[in-house]
Amino acid sequence: MSNKTEGYFYLALAMILVGSTVIASKVIAAGIPPFTATALRFAIALPGFLLLMKLTGTRLPTIGRGDGLLLVLQAVAGSVGYTTLLISGLRMTSAADAGVIIGTLPVVSALVSIVVLKERPGVALLLAIGLATAGVLAVAVPGEGADGGRGTWLGNALVMGAVVCESLFILLNKRLRQPLQPLALSTVMTAIGLAASIVPALLFEAPWRHGLPSGALTAVLYYALVPTVAGFVLWYAGSARTTGSEASLFTALAPISAVAMAFLLLGESVTTGQLVGIGCVVVAVLSLVLVGNRNPGRLRKSGCGKGACELAKRS
Repeated sequence: MSNKTEGYFYLALAMILVGSTVIASKVIAAGIPPFTATALRFAIALPGFLLLMKLTGTRLPTIGRGDGLLLVLQAVAGSVGYTTLLISGLRMTSAADAGVIIGTLPVVSALVSIVVLKERPGVALLLAIGLATAGVLAVAVPGEGADGGRGTWLGNALVMGAVVCESLFILLNKRLRQPLQPLALSTVMTAIGLAASIVPALLFEAPWRHGLPSGALTAVLYYALVPTVAGFVLWYAGSARTTGSEASLFTALAPISAVAMAFLLLGESVTTGQLVGIGCVVVAVLSLVLVGNRNPGRLRKSGCGKGACELAKRS
């Protein structure tokens, strides 16, 4: 196996793991309150990241007050906001629908940059945004919901809110005066996320008053160690062996894997609307990447650089 082929394998596996977070979140949503689950996830993942930092000799740089505030905002939005909204949404919608919506992250990130930074989008980017919107609308049409009743707009809206939170994380990351190395950034986000989520978990959810099902706890353990820590290692191992544009292409695998696993592992039916939605989202992501290949500067300005819009960060 060549070095580049090995990189492709790592990237593909990392994105499959990203897709599996939707399935894990669906299982978690059935048994553990969102802030409690988020705090448990970060409490389990933090030692793993600290160990990786020690093994690789990664050190935290001195962080100024301004960057420190940005990091807190990033953690609240991209770590706590993303995870809690995703789990909350999956209480009311299917994992397949959520997988399609989550796949729009690269395009939503570009849209947020346009709105906030007042960038002028090109025709290709507008087309990608239109396709992603069509994909979300295809799964947002009321159908069979997660509870066997009519589908819920609120559940899909909460999942889309999770995507917007992650897009804000990407935008704030570009504002850092001294960008952190990926491993240091993930470690800091995990630590701040733990501090930010444990307070509402203890004050409002009081997890000690309720039983925590073993299946949901196992899903939290999986989410924390496999997609979060191992997914980080796989993504950057693959990125080191490929170009940024090649790595970006693999982000399209995340929604595909989420829908496939919802069908195979959870027994959810896959509707025509979901197939249309995932097709629109995948084409939108790939077209955005191709635009970036022709104009790397525009891609970076839109928040979708070598890290593929930090998609691996939320794994």
